[in-house]
Amino acid sequence: MDTVNYGLIGCGMMGHEHIQNINLLPQGRVSVVYDPVVALAEAAATLAEDAHVAGSLEELLACDTLDAVVIVSPNYLHVQQLQQIIATRPMPILCEKPLYTNPTDAATLDRLFDGYAHPVWVAMEYRYMPPVAALVAQAEQATGGIKMLTIREHRFPFLPKIGDWNRFNAKTGGTLVEKCCHFFDLMRLILDDEPVRVMASAGQSLNHIDERYAGKAPDIWDNGYVMLDFAKGARAMLELCMFAEGSRYQEEISAVGPKGKIEALVPGPGRFWPKLLGAPPVPQMIISPRAPKGPYVSEIPVDPTLLEAGDHNGSTFYQHQRFNAVVRGEGEVEVTLADGAKAVAIGLAAQESARTGQAVAI
Repeated sequence: MDTVNYGLIGCGMMGHEHIQNINLLPQGRVSVVYDPVVALAEAAATLAEDAHVAGSLEELLACDTLDAVVIVSPNYLHVQQLQQIIATRPMPILCEKPLYTNPTDAATLDRLFDGYAHPVWVAMEYRYMPPVAALVAQAEQATGGIKMLTIREHRFPFLPKIGDWNRFNAKTGGTLVEKCCHFFDLMRLILDDEPVRVMASAGQSLNHIDERYAGKAPDIWDNGYVMLDFAKGARAMLELCMFAEGSRYQEEISAVGPKGKIEALVPGPGRFWPKLLGAPPVPQMIISPRAPKGPYVSEIPVDPTLLEAGDHNGSTFYQHQRFNAVVRGEGEVEVTLADGAKAVAIGLAAQESARTGQAVAI
């Protein structure tokens, strides 16, 4: 296969990021797009250099040239669209996170993909941010075996979405699923282990409190702490604040062990950085040995072309590069259905722990 022809399901902001990164692939093009909001679909088709605008998901799946689909629709639609693809035209799939939002859907997905003959990749872009990838690669050597892992995200509030679906737990799965499944996936990856217990405290303190949609007040949380015990003895913590857009770095990851500490510092989207402050921060990795004491700071710049193509520090491109290779038969799926499902399960457990005030076993 010389060129992978993609069908894009969902043409909002993240859909545009996927198109811009697929456009950078020498062996990829978006050939057909679908969104129930026609204006969004038409704008996406233009961005994809004259892709066909399908009037329905059925029409998209019927396109002769289609080789793979990318699902970038609202969270609560993922499972039903996966079901429709499998029933209508099984093919390689890249599905945005979270894989599902309703706890009952976990078993549904297990049955749905039992024996599925095509690759399925869950879009956990944060794995592929260059400073995060550098931390993952060097964490064991720098720490001598991680005992404590902390992920902090201090960022901007949820952005407006079509239909305001991201303002409500019922459609997102809750903040600790919608936003934080990325971080639970990173914890599993970095520690090469599974959590056995989750304890969380979270809530809605500032954001969206005065908003009303069809008379309903948003119930989406904007801050929280999540602590996790892992099977091999490591502890991990997530600190999330979604009213901290003034921060120099959006994500800060630290891992500590008997030999020392390693950190990755990741700035937020460059388009949100105030121009009066000059150039946006450059990602960093810091290694701090216990003896002799450090720290040693390395800058890990991201290709400006990739920064222009999206808000995730180049990670969307690297993810698509690998998925494209898999579709062409030249690689293996790196973020599996099991990875996506486990990240959601941890998020749902954290939601339950914060709601009840009790630790939740996994």
